[in-house]
Amino acid sequence: MVRLSILAFSTALIAVPVAVMPLTATYAVSQQMADSGTMERANAEMRDVLMKLDQLGPKPLGSVKAEEARQQPTPADAVAALLKDQGKDAEQMKQASGVTTQDVTYPDGSGAQMAARVYKPESAAAGMPVILYIHGGGWVIADLDTYDASPRALAKKANAIVVSVHYRQAPENKFPAAHDDTVAAYKWVLSNAQSWGGDASKIAVVGESAGGNMAINVAIAARDQQLQAPLHIVAVYPVAGTNLDTPSYQKNENAKPLNKAGMRWFFENYGRNEADFADPRLDLVKSAKLQDLPPTTIITAEIDPLMSEGESLGEKLKAAGVATMMQNYEGVSHEFFGMDAVVKEAAAAQDFAVQELIKSFGSAQGAVSSSTTPPATAPATAPTANAPAPDEEPGSTTGSIKEAIPAPDAAPGSSYTTP
Repeated sequence: MVRLSILAFSTALIAVPVAVMPLTATYAVSQQMADSGTMERANAEMRDVLMKLDQLGPKPLGSVKAEEARQQPTPADAVAALLKDQGKDAEQMKQASGVTTQDVTYPDGSGAQMAARVYKPESAAAGMPVILYIHGGGWVIADLDTYDASPRALAKKANAIVVSVHYRQAPENKFPAAHDDTVAAYKWVLSNAQSWGGDASKIAVVGESAGGNMAINVAIAARDQQLQAPLHIVAVYPVAGTNLDTPSYQKNENAKPLNKAGMRWFFENYGRNEADFADPRLDLVKSAKLQDLPPTTIITAEIDPLMSEGESLGEKLKAAGVATMMQNYEGVSHEFFGMDAVVKEAAAAQDFAVQELIKSFGSAQGAVSSSTTPPATAPATAPTANAPAPDEEPGSTTGSIKEAIPAPDAAPGSSYTTP
């Protein structure tokens, strides 16, 4: 594909007299190759954020170790810097929202205490719906502060209590540690919703990116473990598969801020071995059983290698009989959802998600579950496994990453491959 682009440019160069050949043409071609046309396709507001992020200078994922990657500037930092350029103060805007926060801890999948944050809207009253929010970061980077904007906006717009949870991260904690933690967090939220003034019968799950994957898995675990089911799932540009050769991966191979190399790096850090990439919890599109899940909203972005698998997940949910709403947003990239302060599509996506959440909260007549009463305790070590689909052979690697990827524990130069 790249060779064809260079050939096309070379032919044009021969046909056009040197005197009139614009110097910007060389830049345009090189820029298209460098960022998969991100800046060209991004709308003006999204482009401003991405340009500001470039100015902050994060190194590409894969060129640094996880510890350093966690300290790098983030898209959230770019939004704050852009607001400052506009004469606005991000912290003052948070305070003006009227949403209050309380930092707490919950017992994670290992039984240790893990960070969480409870958001309450200004109009908080007893009996409010509760949203478990799971942040992104490829199971490797980011934290509650990085993803503060999304749960804050959801609390205000949905008039709900939002509980944002952190989880163990890779490579220190390999798969399925983060998945186990978020299921433990869900059980903890069920047990504690009333103590925050929430209605324990009206609980939903929202997640972004890797968090979107885990939001789906929380609902699967609730179904399989006969827990109270969430009333709704919102999966924002979810990691829904392990195939790095989908149409959107090809189109957005070098996109910003997330690209194919970045996703490969995330999988390398989180996975233990090849078998993990066929696990239904990671490869939802190929292997997960999605029947009997609650209504689900899927949000995707045009400039995102994960767009295709998000759409495929939505189609698979529909085929499984799940009430599913899908919306793709043009001109924006991965991570746009929490950028409502500067990107209008982010505000629109939040409004869409909140609209669907409120529908489910409003239609609830008590808990939707096979167990109508939340558990008295919240065991932190229950398994979250989702059995392979009936048509798979035992040990199938249907969902494996379709590339040669260095195994995390392999010797330098070694690799494991998939069909």
